Amino acid sequence: MSIWWDRLRELLSWRVLPVGQSGVSLGALVQFLVLVLLLFFFTARFRRWLVNTALVRTRLDPSARQAVGSIFQYTALVLGLILILQAVGIDLTAFNVAAGGLGIGLGFGLQNIASNLVSGLIVLLERPVKIGDRIEVAGAEGQVVEIRARSTTVLTNDNIAIIIPNSRFITEEVVNWSYTDSKIRFRVPVSVGYQSDARLVERTLLAVARANPDVLSDPEPVVRFLEFGDNGLNFELRAWSTSLIQRKGKLISALNFAILEAFREKKIDIPYPQRDLHLRSGNWPQPGGNE
Repeated sequence: MSIWWDRLRELLSWRVLPVGQSGVSLGALVQFLVLVLLLFFFTARFRRWLVNTALVRTRLDPSARQAVGSIFQYTALVLGLILILQAVGIDLTAFNVAAGGLGIGLGFGLQNIASNLVSGLIVLLERPVKIGDRIEVAGAEGQVVEIRARSTTVLTNDNIAIIIPNSRFITEEVVNWSYTDSKIRFRVPVSVGYQSDARLVERTLLAVARANPDVLSDPEPVVRFLEFGDNGLNFELRAWSTSLIQRKGKLISALNFAILEAFREKKIDIPYPQRDLHLRSGNWPQPGGNE
């Protein structure tokens, strides 16, 4: 038994990395890897407990709790890695050259990853987008469901998750539907024939909006007479809602159905596209004749 123990000790004392004056032994390397895995495990567990249990009792919203948890986790990982390196006896000064090489690598090959990580910290601190927000960025539209260090997950109405790098939120224009308030105004364009009673159209559109349970009464819906169009009179129904921010198509569709039924009931004409064709008199070539 002692022979196997001696062989194991000899194996663990074998220098596998020629770093520093004495190098790094296999035992120190194994100890380092085990402690790093435990560090990642416990910091992730503590982050989930902090976000889902401890901070729930505070007045912080879900996005703020996620930000606090992420910042704690990143800080704990950095400090923990430094302590682990010192605990296993790895000389940090021996990694000066490696750190310089890593910096060059970040500057060239890993610049996008570094940019997304820094952007993730900015997003978590400044909070231009929060969990639950309805956003449009980089051609994607949906609800923010998760904000990580490198990327943010946006869930569309088709239940498709889009992973957006955090640098997009810093370098590109972001449309946030619920940044300051949960009330959103929806616009429904409507066109009627020129012979229609404009005031009747206004009253009908307002009645349709007020009858919809998802339309707010304060601010109240309004109707605007926009212009005399090519094919008819162009109106726009403007209604506010808080319940269907994430499903704007459902509200617009419901209003369109109700408007169509109300117009047919009140005999309000919805025009077809019209074009006037003017023919000028002149000499036209005859079939079979000389041109």
